[in-house]
Amino acid sequence: MHFRRASRASYASLAMTALAVAAVFAVGGCDADPATKSAARSGPSVIAPGRPGEANRTLSAQEAAGQRADDNSPNAADRSYATMMIQHHAQALTMTELAPARAESTAVKRIAERIAASQGPEIAAMKSWLRTDAGGDGEHDHGDTHDHDHMHMSMPGMATEAQLAQLKAAKGKAFDALFLTLMITHHQGAITMATDVKARGHSVRIEEMADDVIAQQTAEIGRMRAMS
Repeated sequence: MHFRRASRASYASLAMTALAVAAVFAVGGCDADPATKSAARSGPSVIAPGRPGEANRTLSAQEAAGQRADDNSPNAADRSYATMMIQHHAQALTMTELAPARAESTAVKRIAERIAASQGPEIAAMKSWLRTDAGGDGEHDHGDTHDHDHMHMSMPGMATEAQLAQLKAAKGKAFDALFLTLMITHHQGAITMATDVKARGHSVRIEEMADDVIAQQTAEIGRMRAMS
């Protein structure tokens, strides 16, 4: 009988101890540091690189996500891409305009038609973007003649004046071979430009245009290589 009473007392003591421990944890949870709770809810902090001459900033995960979502304003890379790609596409149209009268291959004529059909509207879209989103007029954002010539030379894939003259003088199979060679190089240059702006630009619209260029011109390069 004494053993049972001692056991019951021990059980009661253990129960009271457990309740006391639970109460301590409950109070501790209520008194937790609000900053700690906020950090737990918002996730880990993010280091945001500062602009040139400025220190880096520490942002919460929520702040970083919001900044990324809002940072769609065009920057210099976006505007430069649109301005240069208008000129890049314009040269492609100059080359495709020669195909109907000078190409021998039906396949070459068809690929020239495809290129013209896609790049004409893309030029219009980029001019519209420069007017409405980038603050330009879409028609006269190409600088003076010296700047235009420098821009022409700096764009990858552009045919030289001598190469264009050679293409205009060619006919039949000679035209077909030279057209494919120049246009493959031209497309590769456009893909390089599009890849670059995706890495350096901010505009979602320009990124979408660049994605279209990469997908479409990669497919056309495959077709033209099969014809060579």
